[in-house]
Amino acid sequence: MKTTRELTAIIEREGNGYVSLCPELDVASQGDTVEEARANLIEALELFFETASPAELGERMHDEVLITRVKVAV
Repeated sequence: MKTTRELTAIIEREGNGYVSLCPELDVASQGDTVEEARANLIEALELFFETASPAELGERMHDEVLITRVKVAV
């Protein structure tokens, strides 16, 4: 039985499409829509978990990812 893990997905517009990033593992993907970029990121993450060695997983996994907004004088 497979387990699930909740990870962060950051999606931003880039040109005519969207780029998606999982900062915990530094895995990225893209798509023409937000939904496609999200689905493609999930697929990329699932493939990563299927193929990564335990050592690579340990090296790349950032268990504490904090996302916040800051105000900057411009």
